[in-house]
Amino acid sequence: MLKEFKNFIMTGNVIDFAVAVILAGAVGLVVNGFVADIIMPIVGHFAGGMDFANLKIVLTEASGVEGEAGYVAENAIRWGKWVNAIVNLLIVGFVMFIIVKAYNKTKTPPAPEAPAGPSQEDLLAEIRDLLKKQ
Repeated sequence: MLKEFKNFIMTGNVIDFAVAVILAGAVGLVVNGFVADIIMPIVGHFAGGMDFANLKIVLTEASGVEGEAGYVAENAIRWGKWVNAIVNLLIVGFVMFIIVKAYNKTKTPPAPEAPAGPSQEDLLAEIRDLLKKQ
């Protein structure tokens, strides 16, 4: 059983998948930082200085003092974070589209050349032969 497990782990697909998962996590961090620290401040600037991450609809205000007995946390719909997540998704989707498109270009074999038609001399010889038969 251990030998089978070793063979399974050592196959290229499992190792490739592990590398892909690790890279996806790193790319996710980079994209999150890009969206939160670069894109959304620019969008917020043109939207009148808004910080989308803090936009919310408060359903129930917080009451009491945090850390003490009887404290009730705020209940809110944080739709600004959701907007950030959508922008993040669009950027990741676009980057993945570009990567897959570039990868497919490297893997697609070149289209076979169209078969060459008869040369001008061949056509003329064919016409000559047909005229001889008539």
